[in-house]
Amino acid sequence: MAAVADPALPEETIREAQDELIAEFGFFDDWMDRYQYLIDLGRKLPVMPDEYLRDEFKLRGCQSQVWFVGQRTGDRLVFRAVSDAAIVSGLIALLLRVYSNRTPREILETDPDFIVEIGLEEHLSPTRKNGLGAMLGAIRSRARLALEEPARHP
Repeated sequence: MAAVADPALPEETIREAQDELIAEFGFFDDWMDRYQYLIDLGRKLPVMPDEYLRDEFKLRGCQSQVWFVGQRTGDRLVFRAVSDAAIVSGLIALLLRVYSNRTPREILETDPDFIVEIGLEEHLSPTRKNGLGAMLGAIRSRARLALEEPARHP
């Protein structure tokens, strides 16, 4: 299995990433515009290598298909995910922007406040909320697991 490339370290903290997302969504007064922005973010997700588009990488708990990979790179976790649904792809883009390429401790110590602040909590359908919860659960689970395993050095 190929390793996820070591992307550049985020320039902002998790809190700053959340604040930026809150500000970006704050530009839109109408929820249709927010949904469109979410869809646009999802369209910019990197292509998922075919080796990860298998059942073993499918995330359970999502109504749409979501393929999710979380790998350790040094002391950080790098996540990749894609979906066959436009809005779910946008949700993935948000989560990756906040949580990918962070240390397991940073991930576990940071609540996803941006979800409520943006208004997703009240504007997502129940099935999409369940899927979002499943994705957050997978990210947090991988972070807990990473704290338990020794760091691998390249």
